[in-house]
Amino acid sequence: MRTKEALEVMRGADYGKIPELIRFCPQEVSLELYQRICLVRSFEAGVIEAIQQGFITYPVYLSTGQEAIAAALSMVIDDYHIFAQHRSHDIFLTFGGDPARLRDELLGLPSGSSKGKAGSNCLQYHGSQVTMWGHHGLIGENVPQAVGAALGSGRKTMCLFGDGAAEEDYVFASMGFAVTHRLPVFFVCVDNNLSILTPIETRRTWSLTEVARALGMPAVDVTDDPWTVMHHATELTANLPAFMNCFTCRGRWHVGAGTDGPPDWDRREIVLEELRGLGLETKLEAIEHQTQDAMTQLWDRKTLQKLLGK
Repeated sequence: MRTKEALEVMRGADYGKIPELIRFCPQEVSLELYQRICLVRSFEAGVIEAIQQGFITYPVYLSTGQEAIAAALSMVIDDYHIFAQHRSHDIFLTFGGDPARLRDELLGLPSGSSKGKAGSNCLQYHGSQVTMWGHHGLIGENVPQAVGAALGSGRKTMCLFGDGAAEEDYVFASMGFAVTHRLPVFFVCVDNNLSILTPIETRRTWSLTEVARALGMPAVDVTDDPWTVMHHATELTANLPAFMNCFTCRGRWHVGAGTDGPPDWDRREIVLEELRGLGLETKLEAIEHQTQDAMTQLWDRKTLQKLLGK
């Protein structure tokens, strides 16, 4: 078991980070990584504005602040079944989902990714290289579903869940089953330290990563530095089942577009500064302008009024 103080030390922007990785990564890979982070951040900015203007009137689960994990995973995970959690706009977008179809899904339109019936927390995407199954709303239920899918299909599977979902009893049972049967499942906990508003140190002293190791799978704790996430994901997926716990910060409410104050760190800003340090300022500005322009057009007020017949 870990003390409250030990848990607090682990949670940080640099925990487990491998600083030199950025300099060994090809620049085109790093720029594509940043483009995917910007795509999610700009899309979510459009969602927030649409909520404030009254175009979206039901619950949404925003990925703002957590984009780097999804972006990093999308760079190294290919041809997998994906079972994502309720907060999965970032997974949908970085793995190739159409932003317009996601927008329409959030607007409740038939042209949405699930014909407007799934909403924010049950997103699905079926592409040529990725099959993303929708979450059903029961916290952590995607974990046994992912394990069952891997058992039935033999196909590599990635399952993402939060630190709160990890406390549901069927999560460990499913992970143990995956180990026993040597199923090709990559378990990823997007650990924002909050179960709605309650931090981990208030809820438990045990470590999910230590439990995963005790079950017999390789496991690691790491912050959401995307190069470090890519590094560990590449290593861990070579020996499945495996587990990675990624510390990150939720930038918005558990549900909705409000804030509880500034997050402990903003990985997008950290990544931006690191890439600027490589002399990529001009290319970074081009990425930002291109992404912001595209998302501004996507969420244009007149476009939304036309789509909704207002």
